[in-house]
Amino acid sequence: MSRLLDGINSPQDLKKLDIKDLPALAAEIRETLLTTISKTGGHLGSNLGIVELTLAMHYVFDSPRDKFVWDVGHQSYVHKLLTGRKDRFHTLRQYGGLSGFTKREENEHDHWNCGHGGTSISAAIGFAKARDLKKEDHEVVAVIGDGSLTAGIAFEGLNYTGHLKSNIIVILNDNEMSISTNVGGMSAHLSQIMTGQVMRKIKGKIDLLLQSIPEVGKDISHFAHKIDDAIKGVFIPGRLFEDLGFRYVGPLDGHDTELLIKSLEDLKGQKGPTLVHVITRKGKGYPVAEEKAEIWHGASPFDIETGTFLKKKSNPAYTAVFADALIELATQDEKIIGITAAMPSGTGISKFGQIFPDRTFDVGMAEQHAVDFAGGLALEGFRPVAAIYSTFLQRAYDQVIHDICIMNIPVTFAMDRAGIVGEDGATHQGLYDIAYLRTLPNMVIMAPKDENELRHMLKTAIYHPGPAALRYPRGAGLGVPLDPEIKELEIGKGEVIQDGTDIALLAYGHMVTPAMEIARSLEQTGLSVAVINARFVKPLDTELICRYARSTKCLITLEEHSLKGGFGSAVLEEIHEHIPEHHVLVKLIGAADRVIEHGAPALVRKDLGLDAEGLLKTVQEFYNKTVLGAVAVSGNGKKAVHGNGRNKGNGSRKKFSSNGKKGQGKEKHPVNG
Repeated sequence: MSRLLDGINSPQDLKKLDIKDLPALAAEIRETLLTTISKTGGHLGSNLGIVELTLAMHYVFDSPRDKFVWDVGHQSYVHKLLTGRKDRFHTLRQYGGLSGFTKREENEHDHWNCGHGGTSISAAIGFAKARDLKKEDHEVVAVIGDGSLTAGIAFEGLNYTGHLKSNIIVILNDNEMSISTNVGGMSAHLSQIMTGQVMRKIKGKIDLLLQSIPEVGKDISHFAHKIDDAIKGVFIPGRLFEDLGFRYVGPLDGHDTELLIKSLEDLKGQKGPTLVHVITRKGKGYPVAEEKAEIWHGASPFDIETGTFLKKKSNPAYTAVFADALIELATQDEKIIGITAAMPSGTGISKFGQIFPDRTFDVGMAEQHAVDFAGGLALEGFRPVAAIYSTFLQRAYDQVIHDICIMNIPVTFAMDRAGIVGEDGATHQGLYDIAYLRTLPNMVIMAPKDENELRHMLKTAIYHPGPAALRYPRGAGLGVPLDPEIKELEIGKGEVIQDGTDIALLAYGHMVTPAMEIARSLEQTGLSVAVINARFVKPLDTELICRYARSTKCLITLEEHSLKGGFGSAVLEEIHEHIPEHHVLVKLIGAADRVIEHGAPALVRKDLGLDAEGLLKTVQEFYNKTVLGAVAVSGNGKKAVHGNGRNKGNGSRKKFSSNGKKGQGKEKHPVNG
């Protein structure tokens, strides 16, 4: 038996269906979402909840001519199914497959790449104003969730949209509040009466008639508007939006397809900004997801029948170790406070909150506020730990600089998801935090080689008398034993894991483990390899770096971060400043200067040459070309230059070209004075 969804390859196909067929199509879409996401993982709850709304939008509007701007974009799976991507839907979030967010490069129906919340209204009013300036005629619709509405940029967008008064529809997908039949039905009924096409024309004619009455007409018209506003203020919870310059419609039942279609049809072509308040239920149609919405917001692969996640047995995640360490430290110090920005489970702060509810604060999708909130607490003697993903701390960059670093306030930034994050892709990669933080005065930045060192670094950061950032990766730890006591580390001191005289591998964070692996492989070829756990990128261990720059033939830095402005760049700067008299061969290995797309972390690392095989190949080629190759080309009887600075010559400078391997981020630098 063929399904309705099988015949939908574009929104035009959807429009051919009778409106009575849409509930059956909605059921098929929910089945597809469940069967696919149970295998690939992804954002389940929000997409189950937005099925009817997405159907209504594509049924009423003419995409891609009419532009849809989805906030965050993780709720766009249904949109993807309706816009010609259902045959590839099984590749969702997989390496080389469909993105888990909207993506302009993927489909003509996607107008805005997103991944961070709160941006849709600002982008949509940009599209709308561009339409006006070009004298075009199409609709612009922004879809924003109530969670994203806590972002400051969302209110900035609302405020300016009301000021511009361009034609735009903002749909507020509210999946947090419950709605009773009576209140919801009455509000929807009043909204249709008061904003529908027929009533709008009647009100317009009555207004003109009243104003035509000599002397008193304008006063009567003004009084009538006051009565209208008063009635709407009593029955419709939208006065805030109306005060911002929006026409408010709702709240509407987000699972009543016919009501949604009728309401959106009435709003087409209306002048000025309109906000449509739609009530949906996260996880709609899958009881397990409805009951525990937060857990099923982003789901890993699961069994549909039982609702159990198919997690492979692994070591405790870095996030869990962080949460346990924070709880242990907070048990000893009542001044320690946990803060997050709409990511309590993802950061581990929810676990902390179960033990210390009075010292736990989820400020919503408001990273700027989180940082300044932490700053105020710190100035009053508390020890706030702001647990914010690396990618989301970018959103509060001004506050980190202006309000924390310049005042040298002791706030700890626990940056989870640093490095390659995997299936969430480009907008969530934590590949830029070293670069955007290490330029800031008073900031200390560190990264642990394993979960045991993470615990010590957390205490080090909390009790440092200034701002400190701790970055650590997503996923399971290495399963190393945990020390019974959490201790503070000396700021700016690295760790020599093993000594060597040919190559010095300077590794940062969890790249220490692969550095040790390739060192063992290199030693089997007769090379003597030093492995150094840098621990800190600011301040660097200058003495340690310079010592190995003098005593080995070359230095190689390893980091899971953009090469531009990262750990390797910091090492180059340090060498140039402190030992300019020595010619040092330095190679930087990290993420290439390009957008890093989604995929399983292991596959992404392989593409970037950051897996063990790629790293080993890169190090061997560099050593052979620059050190051994330099000796081979020296025909004047003099020894060729190498990193200890004691031999003379310049033959090695001929070997600094890239090997050109696709995706690999590598930079080679002869550093001298």
